[in-house]
Amino acid sequence: MSDTQPTRASQNSNTAEYAVVACLFAGLAGALAYGMYISQPDMPPAPARVGAVPAAAATAARADANANAQVTSQAVKVAADGGAFTPPGARDIPDTPMGEWIRRGEAIFLRTPANAVGFSGNTLNCVNCHLDAGRLKGAAPMWGAYPLYPAYRKKTNHVDTFAERVRGCFMYSMNGKAPDDGHDILVALEAYAYWMAQKAPTGEKLPGAGFTKVGKAAQEPSFERGAKVYEAKCALCHGAQGQGQEAGGVTVFPPLWGKQSYNWGAGTHEVDKAASFIKGNMPYGNPTLDDQEAWDVATYINSMERPQDPRFTGNVADTRKQFHDTPFSLYGTEVNGRLLKGL
Repeated sequence: MSDTQPTRASQNSNTAEYAVVACLFAGLAGALAYGMYISQPDMPPAPARVGAVPAAAATAARADANANAQVTSQAVKVAADGGAFTPPGARDIPDTPMGEWIRRGEAIFLRTPANAVGFSGNTLNCVNCHLDAGRLKGAAPMWGAYPLYPAYRKKTNHVDTFAERVRGCFMYSMNGKAPDDGHDILVALEAYAYWMAQKAPTGEKLPGAGFTKVGKAAQEPSFERGAKVYEAKCALCHGAQGQGQEAGGVTVFPPLWGKQSYNWGAGTHEVDKAASFIKGNMPYGNPTLDDQEAWDVATYINSMERPQDPRFTGNVADTRKQFHDTPFSLYGTEVNGRLLKGL
C-alpha cells in the first residue's frame, strides 16, 4: 500500500468528520431559512378604528360573530373525516378591511417583541411555540385552539374567552404584560386565529390540536440523562446554556431558560407538557426523540431557573402550594442542591 493511499480507518474518520460538518451546515441553514421566513417587514399600520373599543363592545362583537357563524360543508366534512383539516395559507388573506387586521395579527404572531412593544417581556415570538405561523399539527395550532373557546380552565378557575387565553400567553410565556381586553393587539391576534379556523367545526377538538401527548416514561425522568440528550440533540440550535439563537434580530430558536425565556407560570414549565411538545416537534423539522428522551430532556430544561411566576405571593413555598401543586412542576423544589425559586 502506498503512503498516499488512505487506510480504511482514515476513510471512516473522514466520513465521520464530513457527517458532522454536514449536520452543522444543515442546522445553520435551517436557522437562516427559518429566520428569513419569520423576518417580515414592520407591522402594517393599524386599520382605522373609531376610538378605542370598550371591553363590553369587543366581547359583544365576538359573541355576535360566533352566534352568526354557520357550519359550512367543509366543516361538516372535517368532522366526518375525523379531522382532515387544512388551514388557509398566508397568500389567502383577503384584501379587505378584515384582511388588514389579519395581516396585523400575523405580524404580531411572527415578530412579537417588535410588534407588541410594552407587552412582550422577553425575546420569544408566538411562532416559537406555535410552529409554522400557528398552522402545524401537534404544535398547538391556532385553527385547533380558536374553536374550543370559551372554555373553563382550571388554571384560572373560570370560563376564559380566547382573548383571555392570549392575555395569559403575554403574562406567562412572554413574561410580559397582558393587553387590556379590546386592545388592538388582542383584536389583531384574535382576527388572525379566527381567520385560520373559520371553516373548522366549533366546540370540537380536531386531531392535531394542542400537543401530541407523549407516552409514559419507562424510567423515572432523569436530569443526568436529560443533560446528555440536550447536548446531543438540542444544544446546536438552542445553545449550550439554553440561550437560543437569533437571525436578523429575530429569535429563531428560542431561549429555553434564563431571563429571556418563559416564566414559572407558563404551561410549558410543567414537565409533562414540555415533554409532549418536544416529542412531537423536536429536533425541529426532524422529531426523532423517543418518549424516554423527551421526558428526560424536558426534566433537564425545566430544572433550570427562569423568571418568577407573576402570581408570586412573596413566599416560594406558598406560591408552590397555591399554583404548582403537581409533580410535573419543579418550581419550589430542590434540584442538585439548588432551590428553584424564580429569577
